Amino acid sequence: MSETTKSTQVAVVGGGPGGYAAAFRAADMGMQVALIDAEPNPGGVCLYRGCIPSKALLHAAYVLGEARHAANWGITFAPPKVDLDKLRTWKEGVVRKLTGGLGQLAKARSVRYVQGYASLLDARTLQIQRDGADAERLTTEHTILATGSRPATLPNFPKDSERIWDSTDALELQSIPKTMLVVGGGYIGLELGTVYAALGTEVSVVEMMPGLLPGVDRDLVTPLAKRLEKTFRAIMLNTKVAAVKEEKNGLRVRFEGEMAPAEERDYEAILVSVGRKPNSTIPGLDKTRAEVDARGFIKVDGQRRTAEPGVFAIGDVAGEPMLAHKASHEGFTAVEAIAGHKAVFEPQAIPAVVFTDPEIAWCGLTETQAEKENRKIQVVRFPWAASGRATTLDRNDGVTKLVIDPDTERILGVGITGLNAGEMIAEGVLAVEMGAKAADLALSIHPHPTLSETVMEAAEIFFGQSTHLYRPKKK
Repeated sequence: MSETTKSTQVAVVGGGPGGYAAAFRAADMGMQVALIDAEPNPGGVCLYRGCIPSKALLHAAYVLGEARHAANWGITFAPPKVDLDKLRTWKEGVVRKLTGGLGQLAKARSVRYVQGYASLLDARTLQIQRDGADAERLTTEHTILATGSRPATLPNFPKDSERIWDSTDALELQSIPKTMLVVGGGYIGLELGTVYAALGTEVSVVEMMPGLLPGVDRDLVTPLAKRLEKTFRAIMLNTKVAAVKEEKNGLRVRFEGEMAPAEERDYEAILVSVGRKPNSTIPGLDKTRAEVDARGFIKVDGQRRTAEPGVFAIGDVAGEPMLAHKASHEGFTAVEAIAGHKAVFEPQAIPAVVFTDPEIAWCGLTETQAEKENRKIQVVRFPWAASGRATTLDRNDGVTKLVIDPDTERILGVGITGLNAGEMIAEGVLAVEMGAKAADLALSIHPHPTLSETVMEAAEIFFGQSTHLYRPKKK
Protein backbone atom coordinates (compact mmCIF):
# COMPACT_ATOMS: atom_id res chain seq x y z
CA MET A 1 0.00 0.00 0.00
CA SER A 2 1.07 3.59 -0.53
CA GLU A 3 1.73 5.99 2.30
CA THR A 4 0.28 9.47 2.75
CA THR A 5 1.95 12.21 4.77
CA LYS A 6 0.08 14.67 6.95
CA SER A 7 1.03 17.05 9.74
CA THR A 8 -0.45 18.25 13.01
CA GLN A 9 0.51 20.38 15.96
CA VAL A 10 -0.26 17.75 18.62
CA ALA A 11 -0.53 14.00 18.15
CA VAL A 12 -2.07 11.95 20.95
CA VAL A 13 -1.41 8.20 20.85
CA GLY A 14 -4.12 6.36 22.78
CA GLY A 15 -7.78 7.30 23.07
CA GLY A 16 -8.50 6.49 26.71
CA PRO A 17 -9.50 8.95 29.47
CA GLY A 18 -6.00 10.42 29.42
CA GLY A 19 -5.66 10.60 25.65
CA TYR A 20 -9.07 11.95 24.71
CA ALA A 21 -9.05 14.41 27.60
CA ALA A 22 -5.68 15.74 26.42
CA ALA A 23 -6.82 15.91 22.80
CA PHE A 24 -10.03 17.72 23.69
CA ARG A 25 -8.23 20.21 25.96
CA ALA A 26 -5.65 20.93 23.25
CA ALA A 27 -8.41 21.51 20.70
CA ASP A 28 -10.24 23.78 23.11
CA MET A 29 -7.03 25.83 23.37
CA GLY A 30 -6.92 26.26 19.60
CA MET A 31 -4.37 23.60 18.70
CA GLN A 32 -4.53 21.33 15.69
CA VAL A 33 -4.91 17.81 17.09
CA ALA A 34 -4.78 14.23 15.85
CA LEU A 35 -5.95 11.43 18.14
CA ILE A 36 -4.86 7.89 17.24
CA ASP A 37 -6.38 4.70 18.64
CA ALA A 38 -7.26 1.21 17.42
CA GLU A 39 -10.92 1.47 18.45
CA PRO A 40 -13.64 2.99 16.24
CA ASN A 41 -14.25 5.78 18.76
CA PRO A 42 -12.35 7.29 21.71
CA GLY A 43 -12.76 5.62 25.09
CA GLY A 44 -9.83 3.29 25.64
CA VAL A 45 -9.78 0.36 28.01
CA CYS A 46 -11.78 2.30 30.60
CA LEU A 47 -14.86 2.67 28.44
CA TYR A 48 -14.56 -0.44 26.29
CA ARG A 49 -13.20 -3.06 28.70
CA GLY A 50 -12.79 -1.52 32.15
CA CYS A 51 -14.35 1.16 34.32
CA ILE A 52 -17.64 1.60 32.49
CA PRO A 53 -18.78 -1.97 31.68
CA SER A 54 -17.66 -3.17 35.11
CA LYS A 55 -19.68 -0.46 36.85
CA ALA A 56 -22.72 -1.29 34.75
CA LEU A 57 -22.49 -4.91 35.88
CA LEU A 58 -21.77 -3.90 39.47
CA HIS A 59 -24.98 -1.87 39.46
CA ALA A 60 -26.87 -4.95 38.32
CA ALA A 61 -25.19 -6.95 41.09
CA TYR A 62 -26.19 -4.31 43.64
CA VAL A 63 -29.84 -4.42 42.52
CA LEU A 64 -29.84 -8.21 42.86
CA GLY A 65 -28.37 -7.88 46.34
CA GLU A 66 -30.92 -5.28 47.37
CA ALA A 67 -33.78 -7.46 46.08
CA ARG A 68 -32.63 -10.26 48.37
CA HIS A 69 -31.90 -7.90 51.26
CA ALA A 70 -35.39 -6.38 51.10
CA ALA A 71 -36.81 -9.40 52.92
CA ASN A 72 -35.41 -7.79 56.09
CA TRP A 73 -37.92 -4.97 55.66
CA GLY A 74 -40.91 -7.16 54.93
CA ILE A 75 -40.65 -6.85 51.16
CA THR A 76 -40.31 -10.13 49.32
CA PHE A 77 -39.57 -10.43 45.62
CA ALA A 78 -39.90 -13.59 43.61
CA PRO A 79 -36.44 -15.12 43.13
CA PRO A 80 -34.76 -12.73 40.66
CA LYS A 81 -34.13 -14.16 37.21
CA VAL A 82 -31.15 -13.06 35.15
CA ASP A 83 -31.51 -12.84 31.38
CA LEU A 84 -27.82 -13.05 30.54
CA ASP A 85 -28.24 -12.03 26.89
CA LYS A 86 -30.26 -8.96 27.84
CA LEU A 87 -27.83 -8.00 30.61
CA ARG A 88 -24.92 -8.30 28.18
CA THR A 89 -26.79 -6.27 25.56
CA TRP A 90 -27.55 -3.54 28.09
CA LYS A 91 -23.91 -3.39 29.19
CA GLU A 92 -22.73 -3.17 25.58
CA GLY A 93 -25.33 -0.46 24.93
CA VAL A 94 -23.88 1.64 27.74
CA VAL A 95 -20.44 1.31 26.17
CA ARG A 96 -21.72 2.22 22.68
CA LYS A 97 -23.58 5.24 23.99
CA LEU A 98 -20.57 6.69 25.78
CA THR A 99 -17.93 5.90 23.14
CA GLY A 100 -20.23 7.12 20.39
CA GLY A 101 -20.76 10.33 22.33
CA LEU A 102 -17.01 10.82 22.56
CA GLY A 103 -16.76 10.35 18.81
CA GLN A 104 -19.27 13.16 18.34
CA LEU A 105 -17.39 15.38 20.77
CA ALA A 106 -14.17 14.77 18.84
CA LYS A 107 -15.87 15.85 15.60
CA ALA A 108 -17.43 18.90 17.25
CA ARG A 109 -13.97 19.99 18.42
CA SER A 110 -12.41 19.30 15.01
CA VAL A 111 -10.11 16.71 16.50
CA ARG A 112 -8.92 14.42 13.70
CA TYR A 113 -9.55 10.90 14.92
CA VAL A 114 -7.44 8.24 13.22
CA GLN A 115 -8.31 4.60 13.81
CA GLY A 116 -5.06 2.67 13.62
CA TYR A 117 -1.81 1.65 15.28
CA ALA A 118 0.94 4.23 15.73
CA SER A 119 4.68 3.72 15.85
CA LEU A 120 7.42 6.31 16.24
CA LEU A 121 9.81 6.85 13.34
CA ASP A 122 11.53 9.58 15.34
CA ALA A 123 10.59 12.20 17.95
CA ARG A 124 8.56 14.21 15.44
CA THR A 125 7.19 11.55 13.09
CA LEU A 126 4.59 8.85 13.54
CA GLN A 127 3.63 6.05 11.21
CA ILE A 128 0.03 4.90 11.48
CA GLN A 129 -1.10 1.50 10.19
CA ARG A 130 -4.79 1.32 9.37
CA ASP A 131 -6.77 -1.81 8.61
CA GLY A 132 -7.82 -1.86 4.99
CA ALA A 133 -6.38 1.58 4.26
CA ASP A 134 -3.10 3.17 3.26
CA ALA A 135 -0.52 3.71 5.97
CA GLU A 136 -0.07 7.29 7.06
CA ARG A 137 3.00 9.24 8.04
CA LEU A 138 2.19 12.01 10.49
CA THR A 139 4.62 14.77 11.37
CA THR A 140 3.94 16.51 14.65
CA GLU A 141 5.37 19.23 16.85
CA HIS A 142 4.37 17.45 20.05
CA THR A 143 3.41 13.86 20.87
CA ILE A 144 1.48 12.71 23.93
CA LEU A 145 1.78 8.99 24.64
CA ALA A 146 -1.32 7.67 26.42
CA THR A 147 -1.09 3.98 25.59
CA GLY A 148 -2.49 2.71 28.90
CA SER A 149 -1.96 -0.73 30.40
CA ARG A 150 -2.95 -4.38 30.06
CA PRO A 151 -3.78 -7.18 32.54
CA ALA A 152 -0.76 -8.88 34.10
CA THR A 153 -0.43 -12.63 33.62
CA LEU A 154 0.98 -15.50 35.66
CA PRO A 155 3.60 -17.85 34.20
CA ASN A 156 2.51 -21.11 35.85
CA PHE A 157 -1.02 -21.14 34.38
CA PRO A 158 -2.04 -23.13 31.29
CA LYS A 159 -1.77 -20.99 28.18
CA ASP A 160 -4.62 -20.51 25.71
CA SER A 161 -7.22 -22.00 28.06
CA GLU A 162 -10.72 -20.65 27.54
CA ARG A 163 -11.38 -21.28 31.22
CA ILE A 164 -8.65 -18.91 32.44
CA TRP A 165 -9.86 -15.34 32.19
CA ASP A 166 -8.48 -11.88 32.63
CA SER A 167 -10.69 -8.87 33.38
CA THR A 168 -11.48 -8.38 29.68
CA ASP A 169 -12.74 -11.95 29.37
CA ALA A 170 -14.82 -11.65 32.54
CA LEU A 171 -16.53 -8.49 31.29
CA GLU A 172 -17.65 -10.20 28.09
CA LEU A 173 -20.18 -12.11 30.20
CA GLN A 174 -20.27 -15.07 27.85
CA SER A 175 -21.36 -17.50 30.56
CA ILE A 176 -21.98 -17.81 34.27
CA PRO A 177 -19.76 -20.59 35.61
CA LYS A 178 -20.98 -22.58 38.58
CA THR A 179 -17.65 -22.14 40.34
CA MET A 180 -14.89 -19.57 39.94
CA LEU A 181 -11.53 -18.92 41.55
CA VAL A 182 -10.40 -15.30 41.65
CA VAL A 183 -6.62 -15.06 41.86
CA GLY A 184 -5.79 -11.76 43.51
CA GLY A 185 -7.66 -9.89 46.23
CA GLY A 186 -7.25 -6.44 44.71
CA TYR A 187 -10.01 -4.15 43.55
CA ILE A 188 -10.45 -5.70 40.09
CA GLY A 189 -10.78 -9.23 41.45
CA LEU A 190 -13.18 -8.23 44.22
CA GLU A 191 -15.36 -6.13 41.91
CA LEU A 192 -15.70 -8.83 39.28
CA GLY A 193 -16.01 -11.54 41.91
CA THR A 194 -18.91 -9.56 43.38
CA VAL A 195 -20.62 -9.44 39.97
CA TYR A 196 -20.36 -13.16 39.33
CA ALA A 197 -21.38 -14.05 42.90
CA ALA A 198 -24.55 -11.96 42.46
CA LEU A 199 -25.26 -13.77 39.19
CA GLY A 200 -25.09 -17.14 40.93
CA THR A 201 -21.46 -18.26 40.70
CA GLU A 202 -19.82 -19.84 43.74
CA VAL A 203 -16.77 -17.57 44.04
CA SER A 204 -13.56 -18.24 45.94
CA VAL A 205 -10.67 -15.76 46.29
CA VAL A 206 -7.00 -16.49 46.88
CA GLU A 207 -4.63 -13.71 47.94
CA MET A 208 -0.94 -14.17 48.82
CA MET A 209 -0.91 -11.21 51.24
CA PRO A 210 -2.38 -11.25 54.80
CA GLY A 211 -5.46 -9.25 53.83
CA LEU A 212 -7.70 -8.21 50.96
CA LEU A 213 -6.88 -4.97 49.14
CA PRO A 214 -3.23 -4.82 50.25
CA GLY A 215 -2.10 -1.27 50.94
CA VAL A 216 -5.55 0.02 51.91
CA ASP A 217 -6.09 0.97 55.58
CA ARG A 218 -7.34 -2.10 57.45
CA ASP A 219 -10.19 -0.31 59.20
CA LEU A 220 -11.60 0.62 55.79
CA VAL A 221 -11.29 -2.93 54.48
CA THR A 222 -12.81 -4.68 57.52
CA PRO A 223 -16.52 -3.91 56.76
CA LEU A 224 -16.10 -5.14 53.18
CA ALA A 225 -14.20 -8.24 54.25
CA LYS A 226 -16.97 -9.18 56.69
CA ARG A 227 -19.60 -8.85 53.98
CA LEU A 228 -17.57 -10.78 51.43
CA GLU A 229 -17.17 -13.65 53.88
CA LYS A 230 -20.90 -14.19 53.38
CA THR A 231 -20.88 -13.43 49.66
CA PHE A 232 -17.99 -15.68 48.63
CA ARG A 233 -17.55 -19.37 49.29
CA ALA A 234 -13.99 -18.93 50.54
CA ILE A 235 -11.36 -16.23 51.03
CA MET A 236 -7.88 -17.74 51.30
CA LEU A 237 -5.27 -15.28 52.62
CA ASN A 238 -1.52 -15.80 52.88
CA THR A 239 -2.08 -18.41 50.19
CA LYS A 240 -1.07 -18.82 46.57
CA VAL A 241 -1.83 -21.07 43.61
CA ALA A 242 0.88 -23.73 43.38
CA ALA A 243 -0.36 -25.52 40.27
CA VAL A 244 -3.22 -25.50 37.79
CA LYS A 245 -4.13 -28.44 35.61
CA GLU A 246 -6.79 -28.32 32.93
CA GLU A 247 -9.10 -31.31 32.83
CA LYS A 248 -12.12 -32.28 30.78
CA ASN A 249 -14.71 -30.45 32.89
CA GLY A 250 -12.70 -27.71 34.52
CA LEU A 251 -9.49 -26.65 36.20
CA ARG A 252 -7.89 -28.49 39.09
CA VAL A 253 -5.97 -26.24 41.47
CA ARG A 254 -3.44 -27.00 44.17
CA PHE A 255 -2.80 -24.33 46.79
CA GLU A 256 0.07 -23.52 49.13
CA GLY A 257 0.01 -21.33 52.21
CA GLU A 258 -1.66 -20.59 55.51
CA MET A 259 -5.25 -21.15 54.39
CA ALA A 260 -4.60 -23.64 51.60
CA PRO A 261 -7.12 -26.49 51.41
CA ALA A 262 -5.59 -29.88 52.14
CA GLU A 263 -6.97 -31.25 48.90
CA GLU A 264 -7.00 -29.91 45.35
CA ARG A 265 -10.09 -27.96 44.28
CA ASP A 266 -11.93 -27.90 40.96
CA TYR A 267 -13.27 -24.74 39.30
CA GLU A 268 -15.10 -24.10 36.06
CA ALA A 269 -13.22 -20.85 35.54
CA ILE A 270 -10.29 -18.91 36.98
CA LEU A 271 -10.14 -15.13 36.89
CA VAL A 272 -6.56 -13.87 37.08
CA SER A 273 -6.53 -10.35 38.52
CA VAL A 274 -3.01 -9.70 39.75
CA GLY A 275 -2.60 -6.15 38.53
CA ARG A 276 -1.81 -4.43 35.25
CA LYS A 277 1.32 -3.73 33.23
CA PRO A 278 2.05 -0.48 31.34
CA ASN A 279 1.93 -0.58 27.54
CA SER A 280 5.35 1.02 27.16
CA THR A 281 6.69 -1.26 24.43
CA ILE A 282 5.68 1.34 21.86
CA PRO A 283 7.30 0.62 18.48
CA GLY A 284 10.01 3.18 17.83
CA LEU A 285 10.15 4.60 21.36
CA ASP A 286 13.82 3.61 21.39
CA LYS A 287 14.36 6.01 18.51
CA THR A 288 13.73 8.88 20.90
CA ARG A 289 15.45 9.92 24.12
CA ALA A 290 12.47 8.78 26.22
CA GLU A 291 13.39 6.33 28.97
CA VAL A 292 11.55 3.42 30.58
CA ASP A 293 12.13 2.45 34.23
CA ALA A 294 12.61 -1.05 35.66
CA ARG A 295 8.85 -1.52 36.14
CA GLY A 296 8.05 -0.58 32.55
CA PHE A 297 6.78 2.96 33.15
CA ILE A 298 7.89 5.78 30.87
CA LYS A 299 9.86 8.31 32.93
CA VAL A 300 8.35 11.80 33.02
CA ASP A 301 8.90 15.07 34.85
CA GLY A 302 6.34 17.23 36.63
CA GLN A 303 4.89 18.39 33.32
CA ARG A 304 4.66 14.76 32.09
CA ARG A 305 7.49 15.46 29.62
CA THR A 306 9.87 12.61 28.81
CA ALA A 307 13.62 12.98 28.28
CA GLU A 308 12.66 13.80 24.69
CA PRO A 309 11.43 17.44 24.94
CA GLY A 310 8.64 17.09 22.36
CA VAL A 311 7.31 13.80 23.71
CA PHE A 312 5.03 13.52 26.75
CA ALA A 313 3.57 10.47 28.52
CA ILE A 314 0.43 10.34 30.66
CA GLY A 315 -1.84 7.85 32.39
CA ASP A 316 -1.07 4.23 33.20
CA VAL A 317 2.01 4.15 30.98
CA ALA A 318 3.55 7.00 32.99
CA GLY A 319 3.23 5.52 36.48
CA GLU A 320 0.92 4.74 39.35
CA PRO A 321 -1.75 5.12 40.47
CA MET A 322 -3.34 3.60 37.39
CA LEU A 323 -6.58 5.55 37.52
CA ALA A 324 -8.62 7.13 34.74
CA HIS A 325 -9.10 10.46 36.49
CA LYS A 326 -5.39 10.72 37.22
CA ALA A 327 -4.70 10.18 33.51
CA SER A 328 -7.14 12.92 32.50
CA HIS A 329 -5.52 15.50 34.74
CA GLU A 330 -2.05 14.50 33.59
CA GLY A 331 -3.31 15.10 30.05
CA PHE A 332 -4.43 18.60 31.02
CA THR A 333 -1.00 19.31 32.51
CA ALA A 334 0.83 18.11 29.39
CA VAL A 335 -1.31 20.28 27.13
CA GLU A 336 -0.84 23.30 29.36
CA ALA A 337 2.93 22.71 29.20
CA ILE A 338 2.78 22.50 25.40
CA ALA A 339 0.95 25.84 25.42
CA GLY A 340 3.84 27.32 27.39
CA HIS A 341 2.01 27.68 30.69
CA LYS A 342 3.68 27.02 34.04
CA ALA A 343 1.67 23.88 34.75
CA VAL A 344 2.89 21.04 36.97
CA PHE A 345 1.11 17.85 37.99
CA GLU A 346 1.33 17.90 41.78
CA PRO A 347 -2.03 16.89 43.31
CA GLN A 348 -2.33 16.50 47.05
CA ALA A 349 -5.19 14.04 46.83
CA ILE A 350 -5.90 11.59 44.02
CA PRO A 351 -9.07 9.74 45.01
CA ALA A 352 -9.26 5.96 44.73
CA VAL A 353 -12.52 3.99 44.80
CA VAL A 354 -13.23 0.28 45.09
CA PHE A 355 -16.75 -0.21 43.69
CA THR A 356 -17.67 -3.26 45.73
CA ASP A 357 -20.56 -3.41 48.16
CA PRO A 358 -19.85 -1.61 50.41
CA GLU A 359 -17.65 0.77 48.45
CA ILE A 360 -14.29 1.93 49.76
CA ALA A 361 -12.85 5.35 48.87
CA TRP A 362 -9.89 7.33 50.10
CA CYS A 363 -7.69 10.28 49.20
CA GLY A 364 -4.66 12.14 50.47
CA LEU A 365 -2.50 10.74 53.26
CA THR A 366 -3.56 7.31 54.48
CA GLU A 367 -3.01 6.02 57.99
CA THR A 368 -0.86 3.21 56.58
CA GLN A 369 1.33 5.67 54.70
CA ALA A 370 1.67 7.93 57.74
CA GLU A 371 2.86 5.00 59.85
CA LYS A 372 5.50 4.08 57.28
CA GLU A 373 6.73 7.68 57.16
CA ASN A 374 6.56 8.12 60.96
CA ARG A 375 4.36 11.17 60.49
CA LYS A 376 2.54 12.62 63.46
CA ILE A 377 -1.21 12.38 62.84
CA GLN A 378 -4.50 12.10 64.66
CA VAL A 379 -7.17 9.81 63.23
CA VAL A 380 -10.86 10.27 63.97
CA ARG A 381 -13.60 7.87 62.88
CA PHE A 382 -17.37 8.16 62.72
CA PRO A 383 -19.00 4.71 62.62
CA TRP A 384 -22.11 4.52 60.48
CA ALA A 385 -23.86 2.65 63.27
CA ALA A 386 -24.47 6.17 64.60
CA SER A 387 -25.77 7.51 61.28
CA GLY A 388 -29.50 8.01 60.96
CA ARG A 389 -29.44 7.80 57.17
CA ALA A 390 -27.36 4.61 57.18
CA THR A 391 -29.88 3.11 59.59
CA THR A 392 -32.84 3.99 57.34
CA LEU A 393 -30.99 2.22 54.51
CA ASP A 394 -30.31 -0.78 56.76
CA ARG A 395 -26.64 -0.33 55.93
CA ASN A 396 -24.74 0.54 59.08
CA ASP A 397 -21.64 -1.31 57.79
CA GLY A 398 -19.64 1.83 57.13
CA VAL A 399 -17.11 4.22 58.60
CA THR A 400 -15.86 7.71 57.79
CA LYS A 401 -12.35 8.61 58.92
CA LEU A 402 -10.22 11.72 58.80
CA VAL A 403 -6.45 11.86 59.01
CA ILE A 404 -5.57 15.18 60.66
CA ASP A 405 -2.39 17.04 61.49
CA PRO A 406 -2.73 17.44 65.29
CA ASP A 407 -0.72 20.68 65.34
CA THR A 408 -2.26 22.61 62.45
CA GLU A 409 -5.62 20.73 62.52
CA ARG A 410 -5.35 20.47 58.72
CA ILE A 411 -7.13 17.61 56.91
CA LEU A 412 -4.39 15.42 55.41
CA GLY A 413 -6.48 12.48 54.25
CA VAL A 414 -10.01 11.08 54.15
CA GLY A 415 -11.24 7.49 54.00
CA ILE A 416 -14.81 6.22 53.66
CA THR A 417 -16.29 2.75 53.57
CA GLY A 418 -20.00 2.38 52.92
CA LEU A 419 -22.82 2.92 50.47
CA ASN A 420 -21.91 5.59 47.87
CA ALA A 421 -18.45 6.15 49.33
CA GLY A 422 -17.21 6.85 45.81
CA GLU A 423 -19.57 9.81 45.50
CA MET A 424 -18.78 11.12 48.97
CA ILE A 425 -14.99 11.15 48.65
CA ALA A 426 -15.04 14.25 46.42
CA GLU A 427 -15.63 16.41 49.50
CA GLY A 428 -12.53 14.89 51.03
CA VAL A 429 -10.49 15.64 47.91
CA LEU A 430 -11.57 19.27 48.02
CA ALA A 431 -10.76 19.51 51.73
CA VAL A 432 -7.25 18.14 51.26
CA GLU A 433 -6.50 20.18 48.13
CA MET A 434 -7.75 23.41 49.69
CA GLY A 435 -5.85 22.86 52.94
CA ALA A 436 -9.10 22.79 54.93
CA LYS A 437 -8.99 22.35 58.69
CA ALA A 438 -11.14 20.12 60.85
CA ALA A 439 -13.13 23.17 61.90
CA ASP A 440 -13.96 23.95 58.27
CA LEU A 441 -15.66 20.57 57.86
CA ALA A 442 -17.28 20.70 61.30
CA LEU A 443 -18.75 24.15 60.71
CA SER A 444 -19.97 23.47 57.17
CA ILE A 445 -23.65 22.62 57.55
CA HIS A 446 -24.40 19.24 55.97
CA PRO A 447 -27.96 18.14 55.10
CA HIS A 448 -29.75 15.74 57.44
CA PRO A 449 -30.37 12.88 57.17
CA THR A 450 -27.61 12.01 54.70
CA LEU A 451 -24.51 9.89 54.60
CA SER A 452 -22.50 13.00 53.78
CA GLU A 453 -23.00 14.37 57.30
CA THR A 454 -20.76 11.58 58.60
CA VAL A 455 -17.88 13.70 57.25
CA MET A 456 -19.04 16.65 59.36
CA GLU A 457 -19.53 14.50 62.44
CA ALA A 458 -16.11 12.90 62.02
CA ALA A 459 -14.63 16.41 62.11
CA GLU A 460 -16.71 17.19 65.21
CA ILE A 461 -15.22 14.14 66.93
CA PHE A 462 -11.82 15.79 66.63
CA PHE A 463 -13.14 18.46 68.99
CA GLY A 464 -15.06 16.00 71.18
CA GLN A 465 -18.39 17.49 70.14
CA SER A 466 -20.11 15.03 67.79
CA THR A 467 -23.89 15.19 68.25
CA HIS A 468 -24.62 11.54 67.54
CA LEU A 469 -21.53 9.97 69.09
CA TYR A 470 -20.03 10.65 72.48
CA ARG A 471 -16.30 10.62 71.97
CA PRO A 472 -14.64 13.26 74.20
CA LYS A 473 -11.49 14.90 72.88
CA LYS A 474 -8.33 13.53 74.46
CA LYS A 475 -6.45 16.01 76.59
